[in-house]
Amino acid sequence: MSRAVSPAEQFDDIEQQSGAATFGMWVFLATEVLFFGVLFAAYAYCRVQDPQGFVLASRHTDLLLGGIESVILLLSAAAAAWATALLRRDENRASAALLWCAAGLGALFMALHLYEYWKDYGEGLVPGLRFTYTGLHAQTVERFYALYYAMTLVHLLHLLIGIVLLAFYAREVRRQRIGAAYASPVMCVALYWDFVDMVWIFLFPMLYLLDRS
Repeated sequence: MSRAVSPAEQFDDIEQQSGAATFGMWVFLATEVLFFGVLFAAYAYCRVQDPQGFVLASRHTDLLLGGIESVILLLSAAAAAWATALLRRDENRASAALLWCAAGLGALFMALHLYEYWKDYGEGLVPGLRFTYTGLHAQTVERFYALYYAMTLVHLLHLLIGIVLLAFYAREVRRQRIGAAYASPVMCVALYWDFVDMVWIFLFPMLYLLDRS
């Protein structure tokens, strides 16, 4: 049973406070869409300049690892959503376990992607550090990987923030400091996590699936 929660001083009741928190998160996510939109626009512009070069560069990405990472993020999003539903029913213990699960899957995604970076470094596909590709469309391939690293590193930063938040609230939920009476913090984190997953859903086909047939 969750304990009674009093609203912050500036709110009349908990419902008003929850609504303000959710609205604030949506506003924040809207600014994030604009931020990622700039990167997507840069990608589109460069791809139009040399589409064949982008196709060639995309074939050097690891499709299998990218696919596994996509499945992992989808599972983590499902775990976070399920955790929120359980918290609304005051099932703190199960909710905390699912939040830990979502955070763990996020960490697994991060580890696999860092492994991809290590492979790219070995193959000389890291612009600015070790880029040794000299085949066809070499300049475009380098431009593709510059965008690849810019987009995926920003995504990984958002992912890391999400993992920390999921772990923090998993502990708070487990300790009964957050419950059904005021679940908005966890709902907002789950919303943020869905956004991080959604960004990857766009990145995956853009970076890994260009003309793989």
